[in-house]
Parts: sequence; structure tokens; C-alpha cells
Amino acid sequence: MPDRIPAIKLVLLPKDTNAHGTIFGGVILSHIDLASAVEACKTAAHRYVTRAMHEVEFHEPVFLGDVVSFYTETLRIGRTSITVRVSVEAERWGAGPGAAGGTGHGELIKVTEAEVVLVAVNDQGRSVPIRPEPAQV
Repeated sequence: MPDRIPAIKLVLLPKDTNAHGTIFGGVILSHIDLASAVEACKTAAHRYVTRAMHEVEFHEPVFLGDVVSFYTETLRIGRTSITVRVSVEAERWGAGPGAAGGTGHGELIKVTEAEVVLVAVNDQGRSVPIRPEPAQV
């Protein structure tokens, strides 16, 4: 979809690679966490903490030099929590080690997806309502 705008888009660096030359899964998870917080802030400006990551699936490796985009979508908004789906795509400009048959010219590859549950918290770390609660009369 050409009109999609990623919450985060970046190129991963040599410091992010493992001994096999691919990007550490933990690095991808860290960026998923950040992207989900960016999406949550669109709903309401709070401080958010990650409560859980569900259904994290790694489909393909990410190689050094891939342009990686993190697309987000709010799935559910509760009283104090938000669930965000994060889809990660790599734009591959050159075949990585062991990658056979790729075109190597801006090929888009779905690499990871996850659901993240975030909770809105105050300065003391206590959960707070995402939206103002109606006044009780």
C-alpha cells in the first residue's frame, strides 16, 4: 500500500548484527516496542509502559543495510490499556548472505509482526485512564 506511513523507518547498523550477519531479534523487538508507543500516543498523550507482547512472529531475517519500516494499527482501546499491531517490513536493496533468488532491487519483505499491549501510567507508574472518565453526578 503506497499510502501507508510507518511509525518508524530506519536502516540497521553493524552493531545490531549477530555472529551470522543478521539483525538480532531483540533489536527488532526494541523497535517494535518504540513503534507501538508512537501509535499509542496518537490516541492520547500519556506515558506508556509495555505490559505484554503477544504473537511475535519472525518470518524472515533482516540483513545489514535493509531499510526497515514498522507499521502500526490500534486494535483495541481499553480503560487504561491499548493493544497495537506492529507489522515490520524490510526493503531489501541487495541480496543478503544466503538469500537466493531475490531481485535485490527494493524488494519488500514482511519480516516480523506482533501485538503489543501498552498501559497508560502517571509519574508514579500507576495506571491511569487513557481518556478522561465522565464526571459522576
